Amino acid sequence: MQGQGLVGMVAVAPKLSSAARRRQLREKVIAGVITAMAFTGIAALVLILVFVAKEALALFLDAEARHEASLSKMFLPQVTRAGRPATFMWQPVSSVPKVSMIPLFIGTLKTTLVSMVVAVPVGVAGALFAAEFAPRKLREVLKPTIELLAGIPSVVLGFFVLMVLASFMQDTFHVSSRLNALVAGLGLSLAIVPVIFTVTEDALTAVPRSYREASLALGATPWETAWKVVLPAAAPGILAACVLGFGRAIGETMIVLMASGNAAIVSASLTDSARTLSATIAAEMGEVVVGSPHYSLLFFLGVELFLFTFVLNMLANTWTRRVLKRLSGAGA
Repeated sequence: MQGQGLVGMVAVAPKLSSAARRRQLREKVIAGVITAMAFTGIAALVLILVFVAKEALALFLDAEARHEASLSKMFLPQVTRAGRPATFMWQPVSSVPKVSMIPLFIGTLKTTLVSMVVAVPVGVAGALFAAEFAPRKLREVLKPTIELLAGIPSVVLGFFVLMVLASFMQDTFHVSSRLNALVAGLGLSLAIVPVIFTVTEDALTAVPRSYREASLALGATPWETAWKVVLPAAAPGILAACVLGFGRAIGETMIVLMASGNAAIVSASLTDSARTLSATIAAEMGEVVVGSPHYSLLFFLGVELFLFTFVLNMLANTWTRRVLKRLSGAGA
């Protein structure tokens, strides 16, 4: 009997080893496919950046492009007509091209700030209510409803802002320009509130329940617990939500293209028309001559947008690490 058992074990051993080898081979193939897909995404991103940078680099290598769109003409005031003071103006297709980017920077800054001022308090407050105070049934309805806004196409939001919100703002506040930076910023806030709400709510619910129980046990009210314990503990996640919202706002095209008025002027008033970097690329890329200085200039605008978001992400990551270090007590 023992001999037969040993023979059976010897016969089964090769089968088990071959099955194990097939399983290991299958796992290696799956791991290789996943790794290849990950590197494909990274490679695609790198190639996009290389392509954009290559097209923008012609702005500095070509003599004609340097003459038409030098750094001084892009960032310093220029005399457009004899006898008139130097000014900032964006008219790249005129007989004498004027390529000052300052009006585009100001327009982008105004619309983005308006959207963040509106969307951050609304998104964070809504996420705090949903995570800490809303009844379970209400939370199950509230969160999917707000997240559903993220699926609305930008062109639909832009059309709503153009036809409804702009008319309402003009009839209510009697602004001189129906389409302006304020209207565009409010429209942008509709697009980024779901982003901020979703990420912030996830960060708040990820805070350990023991933090809340300890705070309540020490005599704090639910509001004090949410404000002084849960919010600081979720600060890195909330910052990430704000950074994502800022990136969405600064890169949004259709809403500002339809609702900002597209006037590249230097003005501090939110009720004046504005023009953003992304809207300029979208409006002019379809009609530009490939290889011209104007063509390279539009790609340079894309490089600037990338640098803005990259620097902001780096600053946010640095701040997040400091907050986590302080919360963990490592800095003590």
